[in-house]
Amino acid sequence: MTTNAEPRRVNSLATLRRLALPRRPLEKCELCCVSLSPEHRHLFETATRQIVCACDPCALRFEAVLDGRFKLIPRDARLLADFQLSDTEWESLALPINLVFIFHSSQTKKPTALYPSPAGATESLVPLENWSALVAKNPPLASLELDVEALLVNRVGEARDCFIAPIDACYELVGLIRKHWSGLSGGNSVWMEIEKFFARLKERSQIVRHGNLIPEAVHA
Repeated sequence: MTTNAEPRRVNSLATLRRLALPRRPLEKCELCCVSLSPEHRHLFETATRQIVCACDPCALRFEAVLDGRFKLIPRDARLLADFQLSDTEWESLALPINLVFIFHSSQTKKPTALYPSPAGATESLVPLENWSALVAKNPPLASLELDVEALLVNRVGEARDCFIAPIDACYELVGLIRKHWSGLSGGNSVWMEIEKFFARLKERSQIVRHGNLIPEAVHA
């Protein structure tokens, strides 16, 4: 004769194990403390370069702000399909890693390059003449929103991808590398995570070709 006692016991143990797992705390708006959904807006604090989580009502208060403490970070990313960046121009940036994001800072009034590292985002100087030459060859860069949009360049391995990306996506990449880096070379895990990050970014990006948005799907 069989009973249902054993399945019930197994199910009860599974429930206890699930309840014993640490719960991820709900994120809250850092301005009004209301609970946030996973897909929420971010603000950029210009003086500290901190990313601030915000609910829609709080975030939209900063939609047209140009010189305030906070700026609303846009959601859209654009893949620059015909970006002009030669190997010589890339080498002139003298970066130790083939990843960088460059944004124009309202605080310093100059382009600022940051590259991901195991310790976080590391700043590197960008000569103004180099940046000006890059903008002249790539007109979409002239429309970068101060502080909250960046030129994100991925030249890892065979990749030669350039995006105009929201600054929070750039810092997401920094956090991802910091989390998964191991040893001197980073380990296989971190490079797989970088590849997946750029696949996701391509998937949600609009394409810009010859300076114009085109209605074309992007596939990783």
